Amino acid sequence: MVTATATIKFLQSPTSPAWVEQALAHLDVILLDHAQCERKAAGVALSLINRYPSDAELVRVLTAIAQEELAHFAQVNQWLERRGVAFGPLPPPPYGAGLRQQVRSVEPHRQLDILLVSALIEARSHERLGLLAEHCPEAELAQFYRSLMASEARHYGAYWVLATGRFPRPEVEARLQTLATAESDLLAHLHPQPRIHS
Repeated sequence: MVTATATIKFLQSPTSPAWVEQALAHLDVILLDHAQCERKAAGVALSLINRYPSDAELVRVLTAIAQEELAHFAQVNQWLERRGVAFGPLPPPPYGAGLRQQVRSVEPHRQLDILLVSALIEARSHERLGLLAEHCPEAELAQFYRSLMASEARHYGAYWVLATGRFPRPEVEARLQTLATAESDLLAHLHPQPRIHS
């Protein structure tokens, strides 16, 4: 029996046990989606570098994140190869698109929102990889998920530090509250699929 765990920092609601049970029943699909998530996360970091190239600290921090996400992408692809699963497209759940709709279009609000949405996605990834590490019946795969948890925590912390270094703390906290509510609502109303974010 899967039980709910404590909420990760930034997240307003924990992942439901039903998600864990569905994920464990479709591990190959979860791995395929996980590879896509790592690829997209690297892309987000690179797009922020392209958008704000004169911000030296942001470029340095996000270069490291992009490199680590690509390394994880390669590792997940190795797992797919071992299991005979071809890497390829997978219809994404509406989670990412739903969060992107929350991003305001005018600067500097756009930068704040992208940093905080990225932090929320990384926080949810940290939580869910932890659940997979805890409940996956395949010991070696469970250990792989466990090995990724620390970096996911670093990533959401890095996005938070970048946000609070560029905007007043009360503004960041208020906006995070709004975006975290939207993130929680999205997960509550998504059609359940075996995805990292569904």
